[in-house]
Amino acid sequence: MLKGLFKKLLLLFVVLAVLGAGAAYYAVNQIQQNLPQIITLQDYKPLLTTQVYDRSGKKIGEFFRERRILTPYDQMPKNLVNAFIAAEDDQFFQHKGVNYLAIMRAAIANFQAGRKVQGGSTITQQLAKTLLLQTNERTYMRKLREVFLAHKMEENLSKEDIIFLYLNQIYFGAGAHGVGVAAQTYFRKDIKDLKLSEMAILAGLP
Repeated sequence: MLKGLFKKLLLLFVVLAVLGAGAAYYAVNQIQQNLPQIITLQDYKPLLTTQVYDRSGKKIGEFFRERRILTPYDQMPKNLVNAFIAAEDDQFFQHKGVNYLAIMRAAIANFQAGRKVQGGSTITQQLAKTLLLQTNERTYMRKLREVFLAHKMEENLSKEDIIFLYLNQIYFGAGAHGVGVAAQTYFRKDIKDLKLSEMAILAGLP
């Protein structure tokens, strides 16, 4: 009798496991089919500032919906890039879009604190959220979409491409979109003229 009951329970467990796996596969497939298309650098056309100069070359005004100046990666000081990586994602050049250890570490810290005190998102995930998902909703579905997009971005873009997009896309407050305008807004300098301490401050703003 016990043997027969055990077989029935085992069969029930197998059926539930198969159904669960099928449901998970279907859900993942649906999420992937509805993801935004991964952009290339050629597709990236953000809102930029239009600057107006007089006949002598002096800037007299500007027009914008998002105040942003596009800064090529090769014009970004190495220390500036390193400052953002140190502040936001110190394993950026090692992971493939998602740092699962960092997510686990953040989850434990948040659980112990009873509130969110750490984030586990990588730079690639943050870029996926701000550039492709364009939402700040805090749901598990949004997080899953962000993870899938981060993996796809790492497959289609180089690390340098991702840093270029990230530093030109993110918002720094005070109407400054992108690191080029942030340097001008907070320090009235081009990014090439920033001191190391100023770079560190900018890296801490997001």
